[in-house]
Amino acid sequence: MSQSLRYRKSMEIRWADLDPNFHVLHSKYYDFGAYCRMSFMTENGLDPIFLKSHHIGPIIFREQCYFRKEIHFGDALTIDMEISSMSTDGSRWSMQHDLWINDELLAAKIDLDGAWLNTLTRKLTAVPESVIQVFNLAFNNNEKN
Repeated sequence: MSQSLRYRKSMEIRWADLDPNFHVLHSKYYDFGAYCRMSFMTENGLDPIFLKSHHIGPIIFREQCYFRKEIHFGDALTIDMEISSMSTDGSRWSMQHDLWINDELLAAKIDLDGAWLNTLTRKLTAVPESVIQVFNLAFNNNEKN
């Protein structure tokens, strides 16, 4: 696993997550990543009330998943998330998610690039310092422990 782990979320595989071949449907991997990101933000004070009051919202420019192993019903799934890069003003960022089966088998990697949108002007925007501080909690600026 990544030694620069900054945030971790456990997931339960539901019957509705499976495809007709009885493994997790490919699009669910992206949903798991989104759930992990939003959990990280919410648990650190960047909840919908905060975002709405500051007129900001996260947007994604690119999201790519590398599938390595099938995830099945009953597997214990854990997602590691880190910020892999971030602009100085926090307006643009990249994240990586590693999806682990039973904490030992890498099932998938998700890489994405995103930014913050001003919800009033519909343009990219810098963010309050408090947002940068939260993202710094999960920032891996190549400092391996």
